[in-house]
Amino acid sequence: MEANDFWLNTDRAQQVISESNQLKAWTTPYQDLKQRFEDIKALLPDAYEANEESMIQELLDDLNRVDVGLGDLEVRRMLAGEMDNKDCYLTINSGAGGTEACDWAHMLSRMYQRWAAKRGWKVEIVDFVDGDVVGLKSITLKFQGNFAYGYTKAEKGVHRLVRISPFDSNAKRHTSFASVDVSPEITDDINIEIKPDDVRVDTFRSSGAGGQHVNKTDSAVRLTHLPSGIVVSCQTQRSQVQNKETCYQMLRSKLYEQEVLEREKSLNELKGEKKDNAWGSQIRNYVFQPYTLVKDTRTKAESGNIQAVMDGDIDIFVNAYLKEFG
Repeated sequence: MEANDFWLNTDRAQQVISESNQLKAWTTPYQDLKQRFEDIKALLPDAYEANEESMIQELLDDLNRVDVGLGDLEVRRMLAGEMDNKDCYLTINSGAGGTEACDWAHMLSRMYQRWAAKRGWKVEIVDFVDGDVVGLKSITLKFQGNFAYGYTKAEKGVHRLVRISPFDSNAKRHTSFASVDVSPEITDDINIEIKPDDVRVDTFRSSGAGGQHVNKTDSAVRLTHLPSGIVVSCQTQRSQVQNKETCYQMLRSKLYEQEVLEREKSLNELKGEKKDNAWGSQIRNYVFQPYTLVKDTRTKAESGNIQAVMDGDIDIFVNAYLKEFG
């Protein structure tokens, strides 16, 4: 990277920088944890000898944080898949249930955006369709950060909510569903061919409140890939051209993911491996009443602090999934 001709080939330079950043994502946290452990190891005997209770407690708390950090690195070690280190798109679709389901989709969107923010990822809203009364019929988020797809893929499936509906005057308990889909963003070094005849392009007016261009021009774009049935849409960019470009990027990502998963499935069949990912089925229950509990149906991981979960504390479920199905 320090060579004089490093930037002569911009694409190659960017690739090298990306690879370097991926290595640093491993080495920097490890070196930091190692140094913190060595500091604790050196200071703790002196603190005990001097009977400095506050210092002892502070060092023990830091030792616990080091242990948590090592656990996070252990989980990350399992992210060795072909797509795990890539950025990703997360799409939430409300299920049957009208207003209730749309509100649930909005709650999940908030949960995931807070989770991503806690991880230091960049979050971008790519597309959304408002609910008729409240909430969202669908939303697509883009996560940019270290191993975004590797972690987020654990959330792929159907999420079930049980609560007393705030929209029901009789205060009855309701069950709502929303599906979550996750696909990696592919980079320019991966070639996915899309034939123009295989794609139907539809344009429509952007939805949502605000913005001088909203509902005035057909700037939003929807692509339907006829052979696979995959549908993607984008309406948050400034122009139809930009929305169309983003749609093609998402479509290539979904086709790439489909290709890789099929290849992995074939390899596992050849090896005689049977691995139930349970994607596309109900993966987690969120119960607000008559008790509070969030429980993953695949790993049995659970949390009684439902407010913390809805505020983005979902690593307990993500890590449990990666440890079991990595």
